Amino acid sequence: LSIFSLSPSEVDLARRQRNRLDSMAHEREGQSFQGNRLEPLSRTEPTPKPQDAEPRWPAFVAVLAAGGLYAALPEVLTMGPRWLFPSVVLALLIPNIVSHHTGSHRLNTLIGFTVDAVLTAGLIIALGLLVTALPTKKVTPIALLLAAASLWVTNILVFALWYWRLDAGGPHQRDKRAAHSEGAFLFPQMTMSEAALRQTGQRRWSPNFVDYLFLAFNTNTAFSPTDVPVLARWAKVLMMVQSLLSLLIIALLAARAVNIL
Repeated sequence: LSIFSLSPSEVDLARRQRNRLDSMAHEREGQSFQGNRLEPLSRTEPTPKPQDAEPRWPAFVAVLAAGGLYAALPEVLTMGPRWLFPSVVLALLIPNIVSHHTGSHRLNTLIGFTVDAVLTAGLIIALGLLVTALPTKKVTPIALLLAAASLWVTNILVFALWYWRLDAGGPHQRDKRAAHSEGAFLFPQMTMSEAALRQTGQRRWSPNFVDYLFLAFNTNTAFSPTDVPVLARWAKVLMMVQSLLSLLIIALLAARAVNIL
């Protein structure tokens, strides 16, 4: 029979049947035949696992170093006995370590903020005593140089601890993520493509204390961030305070060196 011998109603019925067959064929394209049943193809990638916990010992070493530098200051630049401030820092550091190893993350965070606040208070008090001691010339030139150098290094350690403790919710929250994609600082790894991160072996990169120490060192020397732009306002305020303290220490040394004071 020729198609020209079909009536219009029969032609319309044939077209509907053909459209139905075409739609059934398209539905089967995204399915795989297994046994006696059809199952859709699975294209879902496995959820990436959280990365290994960041080591905490560099931060603990930085706290001990800051306490030791304070103990090395001349007596005129310390409040109370010289052993008092390092003892307070050590007394706070011990439960901080214990709470971390026992999994008490909230207590660990609270004690960590307390340690950072104590170190910051000690730094500011020592710097204020240095300013008041310069006109009286109670500090010898050599002792002044050593004290200023100690305070300058302490400034780096203290603010590195603050950046490390505050960025992206702190170290415990960063450990929960598969990769570091957001935070108060824009590290170079955060701007790299997935292929570049894979080639450099940094696909699951996350900042640790050394990265924040590098950031604090650059801020102390250049008075501004270098390769890490600052995004959050609280981070900008902290970097302004750190730069101001660093500039003040250097200015006091320069003033003493040219005998202005």
